[in-house]
Amino acid sequence: METIYKENMVVFGNTPQLPYSVEEAVNRLRINISFLGSDVRKIMIISSEPNEGKSFLALNLWNQMAEAGEKTVFLDADMRNSTLYTKYDLHREDGKEMKGTSHLLAGNASLEEVLVHTKYGYGDLIPNVENIVNPSMLLESKRFMVLLDGLAKRYKYVFIDAPPLGLVSDGEKIGNLCDGAILCVRSAATPKGVVRESVRQLERAGCPLLGIVLNRVNENKGGYYGKKYGGKYYGKYYGTYYGTGDK
Repeated sequence: METIYKENMVVFGNTPQLPYSVEEAVNRLRINISFLGSDVRKIMIISSEPNEGKSFLALNLWNQMAEAGEKTVFLDADMRNSTLYTKYDLHREDGKEMKGTSHLLAGNASLEEVLVHTKYGYGDLIPNVENIVNPSMLLESKRFMVLLDGLAKRYKYVFIDAPPLGLVSDGEKIGNLCDGAILCVRSAATPKGVVRESVRQLERAGCPLLGIVLNRVNENKGGYYGKKYGGKYYGKYYGTYYGTGDK
């Protein structure tokens, strides 16, 4: 199992350096996840709306977990509008054509073809190379369920980057197969009602809410979320904030 995919190395052509405060915020989140127990392996990273930073968070959380020595895989399941492949200029070291999540679930590629190694020794990756208009049937297929369960047996953590909950039902479908979700919220931008609805959607999907990450936090305006998201309802979910300060 350890040597099957060693030839499949992927290179990140673009890897921006994180500010220290952002790196530390992600590291705190990584440590908290490590205390969730061995039953929490398939973790969906999701947002309510586009541009809240879910993909940024998922990738950096995967990175830090792998660098900490935990065998971890990142699965790009945002098959409608993924930008990971182009944004980070991913390409295979051997020059071969890259295939990804949509190819795998459609039966046009094997797991051996899409699962790639990275320079982060314990971190593997399944990117989505080609977006498709309607991946709903692929996400509802037995093939997707088998994929998640199989990855959870090989890796301690499976981080799934999912489409925003407010746009399509894909996130609920994925969440139903996961052990929990982390909801990414853009500070001073995402309306309270939208976040409430996202929490309800996760509850309907039977996906435990593990925590909420507050993104693009302006520390000089710390009172904003105390007022906007305060109260009994949010006290249940907003015990800790992790401001990543990025998008």
